[in-house]
Amino acid sequence: MFVRFLELIGASVLELLYFVGDVMLLFIEAVRQVPIKIRVRHVVNQMSHLGVDSLPIVSLTLTFTGMVMTLQIANEFIKMGAESTVGGIVAIAIGRELGPVLVGVVAAGRVGSAMTAEISTMKVTEQIDALRVMGTNPTGYLVVPRMLACMIMIPVLTIYGDLIGVLGGWLVAKYYAGISTYVYVDSISHYVVLKDMVGGLIKAVFFGAVTATLGCYYGMKAPDGAEGVGKATTRSVVSAIVVIFMLNVILSMFLY
Repeated sequence: MFVRFLELIGASVLELLYFVGDVMLLFIEAVRQVPIKIRVRHVVNQMSHLGVDSLPIVSLTLTFTGMVMTLQIANEFIKMGAESTVGGIVAIAIGRELGPVLVGVVAAGRVGSAMTAEISTMKVTEQIDALRVMGTNPTGYLVVPRMLACMIMIPVLTIYGDLIGVLGGWLVAKYYAGISTYVYVDSISHYVVLKDMVGGLIKAVFFGAVTATLGCYYGMKAPDGAEGVGKATTRSVVSAIVVIFMLNVILSMFLY
């Protein structure tokens, strides 16, 4: 019984290492393909799909996040006489953590799943095999445009999300807690430094690479059939969200 338990642990560890190695090989191959031939039109199309189409959900997510965070801390800070720090606290929290992480999770759920579904459908219908027959590298044709688009647009969406989140916090601070606009904005200028925002954008670049790489990986490794497409999409979203949270801890340790 104990030996069987150890065998299960060993098999799980080996499977995890195989998965990590496989994903890293795909990422390295995509990076190698970038300077060979960048299809600008494909990158722009993916940027449009990722950026413009994600604005509504990013707006809703970050607006309500900024509002609820201010709702939770404003009255407590007022009791302690620290209402002049509310705007800065909200801006730092959103810029460092909530902005990039929530945008990354939204991208993993919305964009990563779409990538996986699209590429896995191409695999099931043998379109990827057709690309190889025509002498086209599937990694360069499918993965590189999506990876570049994610690494460019997720930081852009993060900047937008940071602004929207701070604006949502201001609405609650002014009309619910009675904190003036001047006090709210002044605290941001006093407590927020460039490093807070830059660190969040660096995180967003990594989250974009994770979302695209895992989305494409699961799409290209999807089992045959319609059921395989569904399983690949689910695994892609779950894996990307888990990796984003883990990577966020590691990056926070180094950046701050």
